[in-house]
Parts: sequence; C-alpha cells; structure tokens
Amino acid sequence: MTQAQLEELLQRLTDRLSEALVSEPFDPRVGYQIGAELVEAHVASAEGLGRTVEVVQLRLLRDLGLVAEDVEEDRMARLLASVATGYARALRDRTLDEQESIRRAAMVARAQAERALRESEARFRHQATHDPLTGLPNRTLFTERLAAALDGPGRATDRVGVCFLDLDRFKVVNDSLGHQVGDRLLVSVADRLRLTLGGHLVARLGGDEFVVLVERTTCTDDAVKVAEAALTAVSEPALVDGHELTVSASIGIVERPVAGTSPVDLMRAADSTLHWAKAAGGARWTLFDADRNRQELERWALSAAIPGALERGEFYLDYQPLTSLRDGVVIGAEALVRWRHPEFGELRPDSFIGLAEETGLIVPLGGWVLAEACREAATWSPAGAPAPFVSVNLAVRQVHRPGLVQEVVDVLERTGLPPGRLQLEVTESAMMSAVEEPVRALGVLADLGVRIAIDDFGTGYCNLSYLRDLPVTELKVAGQFVAGLRAPADDPASRTDERILASLVSLAHALELTVTAEGVETEGQAERLRAIGCDTAQGWHFGRPGPAARLLEHPARPA
Repeated sequence: MTQAQLEELLQRLTDRLSEALVSEPFDPRVGYQIGAELVEAHVASAEGLGRTVEVVQLRLLRDLGLVAEDVEEDRMARLLASVATGYARALRDRTLDEQESIRRAAMVARAQAERALRESEARFRHQATHDPLTGLPNRTLFTERLAAALDGPGRATDRVGVCFLDLDRFKVVNDSLGHQVGDRLLVSVADRLRLTLGGHLVARLGGDEFVVLVERTTCTDDAVKVAEAALTAVSEPALVDGHELTVSASIGIVERPVAGTSPVDLMRAADSTLHWAKAAGGARWTLFDADRNRQELERWALSAAIPGALERGEFYLDYQPLTSLRDGVVIGAEALVRWRHPEFGELRPDSFIGLAEETGLIVPLGGWVLAEACREAATWSPAGAPAPFVSVNLAVRQVHRPGLVQEVVDVLERTGLPPGRLQLEVTESAMMSAVEEPVRALGVLADLGVRIAIDDFGTGYCNLSYLRDLPVTELKVAGQFVAGLRAPADDPASRTDERILASLVSLAHALELTVTAEGVETEGQAERLRAIGCDTAQGWHFGRPGPAARLLEHPARPA
C-alpha cells in the first residue's frame, strides 16, 4: 500500500470506530470487523496493535470531545476488546490459510518433483535398456526378459526359443559406403524386424547383431518360422542415401525346455549356432546341435591345452620310413607328431593339427617338432647304411613366418644335424600361395643344402611354369592317386590313375626332381610304381609310423 492508501484506510477505520462508539444501539461487533480489516491489510503486528489500542483508549474520547464517563469508557473498552479479538481471530485464520497454502504448495511441489523424478527415471531406464541408433531393446533389456521367461512364475513347464541374427558381409557396406550409410541400413533392418516380428521381443546386441526372443514355444518349428520371417524381412531391398542395398542374414536357432537351462547357456548355444550358419555360407538359419556343440567344445579344450602340453612334454614323434623303390633302402623318415593326452589317451595329428593351425599354435608346436626331429635324427647311425634324412612338415603359418631361415639354421647348429639330412615338406597350396619372401626363404634353405619337398602334390592348383622356378627337390604324390593302383591293372580307373602317376613322375624327372608316392599299402602298388619310375615310396607296406629305434633296426626293405 502507498502512504496515501494507508492513511485513507486508517481514517476510514477510525471513523467507523467513532461511529460505533456513539451509535445506538451500541454494537461492539464492529470492532471484530475493524481488527479483521487490519489483518487483511497487513498494517499491524501484534505489538503494534497493542500500542494502537493503548493510544486509542487514552485519546479517542478526548479527541471526539466526549466526557469519559463510565458508559463511554465501558463502550470504549468493549470496542477495543472486540478489535483485538477480531484481529487475533483473523490473524489465526490467515495463518491457518497460509499454512494450508504452504502445505498444498508443498504437496504440489512434491508431486511435481516425484513426477519429474519418475519421468527422469523412465528416460534413464529407456536409455539404459534401448539401443540409441535403432530404438530397439538392447542387450540389458533382452537379458532381463530372457531371465524372466526362464525363471518367472508358472514357467517351469514352458519352452523358449532364441534366434540370434547377424547380417552377412555388413562390413563391406561400412567399408565401401561409409558408416553413416551402414547405420541407416541398420535402422532400416531394425524397423523391418520390429514390424514383421511385432509379437516377439526384438533386440539389437550391438554392431549388426540382433536377437529375437520367442516365448512359450510348443516345438522347434515355432522358432524356425520366426527365423524364416526374419530372413525374408532382412532380404528386402533398402533405399539408403540413394543406394539400393540388399543384404542377407545368418541366424542361429536354439529352442528347448525352460527347465535345466539358463540365459548364459541359451545365448552361448545361439552364438555357436550362428557361427555354424555363417560357416555354411550365410543367408540361412541353423538349428543348435548338442552333439556338434560337444565336439566343438572338446576341440576348443584340446586347442587350449596345447601350450601346456608342450611345456609338460606330452608330445612325441613317430617316424614313417621313406623307402627307395630301386633297392629297398630306407633313405629317410617322415616325423609324425603324437600327443599322449592325460585324459583322451594317444591322439593322432588329425585330432589336433587342424586346431593348432586355426589358432596359430602350430607355430610353437611346429617349432618343437622341427627341433625334436633334428635332435633325434642327429643320433641315427644305422649299421651298414647311410643315415637317413628326416622329413618335417611345415604349416602355412610357418612358411610365412619371417624368422623361418634363422630358426632352421639355429636348430641345425644346435643339434649338429647336417642340412642335407633335413627335408622340409610344404603343401602344394601353401607353396603356390607363398609370396616372394617365403619363397626366397625356402630358396635360402635349399642353397644351404636343406631338401624342400611339395607334399600332397596333385591335389592343389600348381602352376607348372611356377613349379619350375621353385626351390624344390622332391614331389610327394598324394595317396589318392596311389590308392587306384590297388585295383587290377586292366581296370579302367586303375589304368587312368597309373597314367596320371606316370605323367607326374615324368614331369618331376624333367624338372630334375625326385618323386615319393604316399599311401603305398600293397606289393602290387609298389611294383607298378617301380615300373613307372617312381623313386621312393611311403606307406604301411614299407612300415607303419613308430619310434626311431624300430626304423633303425631294419634300414633296408626288400626291393
């Protein structure tokens, strides 16, 4: 209020108080109204009211020209009392109203804060459980839903399916058109999966991986139908930034009873099955196979155990003789690695060599074989015959290893084996795929006197003009050609194999190479190989793989 408004209010209230004091009949309730108006106008505090009452009581009657008789003083006292009472009641009511307003404001503020908190939590929850690119549920939400599908009430007798989907060759899109186009393609794929599989939870796990949860299945076919629908949806062409893109997908399917499984088991099985679909060429679905999975787990366990087995000395070498077809003398022996496994017993190379090559462990394992074969061969000194050479297989990774020459030289120096008594066998495909440096390395070893042989010759794609320039001393003809010689000589297929072998032998001799025939199991095969001019033979007819001591006991075989 302005000063003028305040003075006007006080004058008006004073006039009313004066009129009430002399009015007939006397009504003290006017004081209540005056007190209430003072509170309403916020013009007095409790202390100020007390001082005002005191001043009015001392001066109002005198200023009005009234004689302070008992009647007037009584009226004055009653009016002032009603003013104080009205003031007190109004102040109390206003305080209560203000408190109620404060309470209501606090309740509104609390409700707003709680609503804002819930909305914030919902936003954070959505961000934490959804993929920011596609808007699909992410791995966190999928895992929660999968756990609920397995452990929820009344689920013990249910079945559940998981379809793990990965786009085929999606990296090509990213690399050729850029990540922005790749991201938009992922959004397009996600939208199609969401629309096509609306009745199921579709989630993006990351990259180009998606997963579909198929709850309460009745059989495997329920999950298969979902996978087929997903493949159809993904394969539809998508127009992205002016590019018409068509992609395919691979899907691993796992469908099983809820009882006895867990989210981790399901996802691990789905992931393995997805890799099977990828390995089969993609653009397909594949069902989980428990037997296949068990075999792969065993293979993985074997590969993981190779480093420890090397340290514990679980590997050893057997040797198979390479016998001259001219005079039956054992001129060499191929080193064949064996694994004396503490759980699975004696393992042949076909059980673990492939695993070692896949994982890169073939490098340390092959290095051990090379060193051990040279160490043992250096001790061979059969009576009455020259010491045979030892033939060691080199894997592709070993051939491409930069330090191959130095490794071989170090082994020969350490073991004392002459270079001429070491033969390194390289597969035809490895030799033909070798770039300049590996070929140069083999050439350096050949110049040192190390024999270089091409193993399984005839099964690859050897360029004959290239073969002429390779540092090779021997060809080992693949056993499948020799196998045909077990049939009678007048058999058409057998005659064809014999002509092929004769051509290979003639080619090798033209290149000044010797020829070893692998897989010779009968005397008839040996005779026919001898007749076409083959130099050396290897196979059960001449000796099975065994310890070096057995090899040295009979250095010669009947020709």
